[in-house]
Amino acid sequence: MTINSNQNNTPEPIHRGKVRDTYDIGNGYLLMVASDRISAYDVVLPTIIPYKGLILSKLSEYWFNNTNHLIPNHLICLGDNEAEISKINTAVPLDLFPTEILSKGMVVKKANRIDIECVVRGYITGSAWSEYQKTGTVSGVKMPSGMKEGDPFPEPLFTPTTKAETGHDLPMSMDEVREMVGSEMADKLQAVTTEIYTYAHDESEIKGIIVADTKMEFGIVESKLTLIDELITPDSSRFWDKALYSPGKSQPSFDKQYVRDWLTESGWDREPPGPELPDEIVNETLERYIEAYERITGTSWS
Repeated sequence: MTINSNQNNTPEPIHRGKVRDTYDIGNGYLLMVASDRISAYDVVLPTIIPYKGLILSKLSEYWFNNTNHLIPNHLICLGDNEAEISKINTAVPLDLFPTEILSKGMVVKKANRIDIECVVRGYITGSAWSEYQKTGTVSGVKMPSGMKEGDPFPEPLFTPTTKAETGHDLPMSMDEVREMVGSEMADKLQAVTTEIYTYAHDESEIKGIIVADTKMEFGIVESKLTLIDELITPDSSRFWDKALYSPGKSQPSFDKQYVRDWLTESGWDREPPGPELPDEIVNETLERYIEAYERITGTSWS
């Protein structure tokens, strides 16, 4: 199968998210494209980060391939992998999509999504740190006294949220998760999210990156719980430099925290529309994404 650009006949996405555009290509398959858009505080910013979508898809591919011994995932192949695409039967020919879309896309199995953001935290930072300073709790759970910003938790914390299409995701208690999906599934989501996080954390730490926290999504494919969406990327995780890690302050990062920090300093009220990002912030963010990719995968970015 030859993949060509064809701007005029490109199908319309069935869903446009904050970052990803999803196309139904038929016969139980989707093309999930990571755009170069960037969101912060649940607002899509007007400035893109060039190559970000490609980095996200390739890093997700790396983690999907390296965690499929823990749980099945929805990935078939990257959108420009002609050899693998030729083995599947899609109703919509992928040569209708321009190369710039396919290169940032993943061909995946269609899943019945579970509408929960499965967040797991290994270290106290971000909104968890803000809550702890006020109440001594994280997601309503009492934490040890005397913790400093950036300290590791005694064990990873599962802090699920709602999956909001617009606006802000809201914290969920385990009782609320059980009410939504049942006790057995709730316990399974907590266990597998924590297991994947622990695996990725330990693998990344060897390579000089601390995965401070991350979020995952799951769905049901052929009656099996399946990992979907993206996995352990700079958009869904906090990546810290292990060599510079020092609790008691904000940590140098390889993710979009750099953008969040600039937005905070800019005085933006976190309500749409977001401000344009300066060129230096765009370039620094891209460099951090590339370095994270290279460290984690051991592959040079070209």
